[in-house]
Order: sequence, then structure tokens, then C-alpha cells
Amino acid sequence: MSDKTNAPNVLAVTASARQQGSVSRGLIRHMLEALRGQYPDLQLHERDVSAGLPVVSGEWVEASHTPAEQRDAAQRAALAQSDALVRELQAADVLVVGTPIYNFSIPASLKAWIDQVARAGLTFRYTGSGPQGLLRGKRAFLLLASGGTPVGSEIDFASGYLRHVLGFLGIDDVTVIAADRIMQQQDEAVAAAQRRIAETAAALHAAA
Repeated sequence: MSDKTNAPNVLAVTASARQQGSVSRGLIRHMLEALRGQYPDLQLHERDVSAGLPVVSGEWVEASHTPAEQRDAAQRAALAQSDALVRELQAADVLVVGTPIYNFSIPASLKAWIDQVARAGLTFRYTGSGPQGLLRGKRAFLLLASGGTPVGSEIDFASGYLRHVLGFLGIDDVTVIAADRIMQQQDEAVAAAQRRIAETAAALHAAA
């Protein structure tokens, strides 16, 4: 995290399609309350991607591979939302992602967000020794909810993917907190996740 430990900039990304009764949205609220308890002056930006984001198109790819100073008006327009999403992520000290697991992986809306913020030259770059993430010094918290998929198991294709892509962008300080198998044990799973959130927020502040 940056040196702005008294008032970190937090970006909260929400992906659940459910507006009411969503466990992952509840976990995000719990995390933000816990962080506010430790950092009353934190700066918060919330990005709800559940309604969907544009998918990467041929025009988008062409624009992203064109040097910024050479882009025409149409190319700048094609990248406008991506540029805004990248700026949000670049400005954040702490990233909080709340997502359900759909069909063993992440919602399409969250994948679209990843595709919009994974930008060569902005959030990562290619070097002679391979790609290098440009978002170093940030912390990320992944808050996952699943109906039946055990998080961390061989059929969980969400948490490992999110860890990997964040690491690719330079964010390798990633904490996963899950309320999983809620179809079997929702109250217990949510309570355990909430305890972990409280402990994690307190430890984050203590380490600052």
C-alpha cells in the first residue's frame, strides 16, 4: 500500500447480478464498514459492473495498440471507458472485489472489467524477461460467495484466476475471503467470512 496510510484510497468492485439478498454484496458492505472502522477518512470509489461492460472488440484492440498520441477520435472514444476504469484502479491503494462464483468461475461482467483494465503500457508492460505488472504496492481483497463450489478446490476456477490476473498486473498482496457452499451452510459460512474480514481489517491497520 502507498504511504497514504491515514486515508487509503479504496476501490470496491461488485459483480453480483443480484441487487437484493446477495452474499457477496453483503461481504463487500461488511469489508467497507470494517475498513472505515480502521480508517474513518478513507477515500472510497465503488464500481458496480453487474450491469455489464463493453466486451473487447476489434476496434478496441486496434486502438489499444495504437500509440496514444496517434489515436484518432474514434479510437479515443473506443478506449474512453477503459481509460476511466484504469485510472480508478491506478489511484487505488486497496482493491476490494466482491463476486459470486457462477458455474465454477467469475461472472462475465467481472471478466469484462478485467479485459478493460488489463492494458499493455498502463497496467502491465512487456520486457525482455517477460511481462511486468505496473500496479505494484497495492493490496487486494477478494470476497467470494458460492452456492456449492468449495473455494480453493480443484473445481474453483474463480479465486485462482483472479489471483493470477492481479499478480500479472503487479498486485501480488491478495487475500481471499470466502463464504462458500452457502446452499448447505449459509449462516455459518457468512459468519466465518465476516469474522475473517474483521480480523483482516484490523491486521491491515496494525501493519500500516
